[in-house]
Amino acid sequence: MSHASPHAFEPSQPDRRSTGRTLSLVVGLLAAIAALTYYHESGTPFGWISLVPSLIVLTVAIATHRTLEALAIGSLAGLILIEPADYIGELAEISLSVMMNETIAWLILVCGLLGGFIAMLEKSGCTLSFSYVIGRLVKTRRQSLLSTAVLGVLIFIDDYLNALATPAAMKRLTDRFGVSREKLAYIVDSTAAPICVLVPLSTWAVYFAELLETNGATDGPGMWLYIQSIPFMLYGWVAMGLVFLVALGLVPDLGPMKAAEARAKAGQPIPDGAPDSPLGDETPRGKPWVGVLNFVAPMAVLIGASAYFEIDLLKGVIAATLFTIVLYLIQRLVTFPALMDAIMDGFRTMMLPLAIVAVGFVLREVNDQLGMTQFMIDSLAPYLTPALLPAIVFVSMAVVVFATGSSWGVFVISIPIVIPMAAHMGAPMPLVVGALLSASSFGSHACFFSDSSVLSSQGSGVLPMQHALTQLPYTLIGATVTTLGFLVLGFTLT
Repeated sequence: MSHASPHAFEPSQPDRRSTGRTLSLVVGLLAAIAALTYYHESGTPFGWISLVPSLIVLTVAIATHRTLEALAIGSLAGLILIEPADYIGELAEISLSVMMNETIAWLILVCGLLGGFIAMLEKSGCTLSFSYVIGRLVKTRRQSLLSTAVLGVLIFIDDYLNALATPAAMKRLTDRFGVSREKLAYIVDSTAAPICVLVPLSTWAVYFAELLETNGATDGPGMWLYIQSIPFMLYGWVAMGLVFLVALGLVPDLGPMKAAEARAKAGQPIPDGAPDSPLGDETPRGKPWVGVLNFVAPMAVLIGASAYFEIDLLKGVIAATLFTIVLYLIQRLVTFPALMDAIMDGFRTMMLPLAIVAVGFVLREVNDQLGMTQFMIDSLAPYLTPALLPAIVFVSMAVVVFATGSSWGVFVISIPIVIPMAAHMGAPMPLVVGALLSASSFGSHACFFSDSSVLSSQGSGVLPMQHALTQLPYTLIGATVTTLGFLVLGFTLT
């Protein structure tokens, strides 16, 4: 059975649906959108209609298993609602605005350079050496899963780094023990955003601390309020506990994950149509421990440089890339042209994830213009009490982040509304901030087109929908436990 790597923009699932069925679905959805444009009175709030584009994205993604196309169709539907007479012009304007967005430029550079950085480690054979040495220490399937989870927790500084570095180091080992790439992706994703929010020395902490301080959530430093809120970031704690229970085998394989694990145990860890190929049991060149040092040293520079530059992953990956090039050339591990080719190959592997994230930003902009976040908050406001506020904030914001894929951008809108509301009601601020951050980490973890999930699937060698569907039961368990936790804390602490 072939696992040759497909083109970056090949369809997102191997079981190709009939063209007629897909076309009928798209035509039906667009016809419904056309009808809604007549129903909605121009110049008035969109209300419940603001939810329609995100529902379309979920419908198309589940029906066709094609992530990029689902986002594009949902975005187009929203643009037709916003500007039915000139939706093409609106699409061009928003697309240009998104591509000029500083965050998108940062993402392209960081993800591309991280892809090139990982490709250099693989090209030099250092990733192979690391896997070989770890493989000599790890003797069982359970140990391979636990070591992957532990490595993910240790790379806490940024979820992007975690999503790409952890599977690069561990997938050869998990393949050998018959672990499905879907389970690898779940473990990696569960130790990305959910762990990053729990650590004050992370990109998440720096961003949200600044946001809290800017919006007057505290009279003191925003980071101090963030640290006070860490015990109440329940989803991060629940997700971390759950992933270790899964790794230990105490929580069984559920739903699609059960089928994926059965396939892997039968000798096929990589699913059909996945953008990866079997790695085999190669033996590293030279002394394996030297290779491990040549793997660990660039990683240490990447983490250290990112921390030195005030948790700036872009500056960190630039410093680490330059360090790695010099380190490998001095030892003559690989030629300079080969290193440059590896960096270009790394950029190419990031094409699909970056395209998905970019179109996700278009959808976010569409949802902002439709007023989706404001509609959700206004709809729930009459039911708020100090005791229910944390649970309702978590559930509502988790739904918004899941629907938009924007684990950071949504809170630019919601924090200025939620924080004054919490202060007026006398709700404990650390508890409410914990609910907001829990919602953000859940959305980043569960949404099939969020940047963290897309990079976790890419790094693990599966497609975004393959990853999303297999991990969905676990994220829903985590969300349910978290909601119950906020209900208990809400009634206990208010």
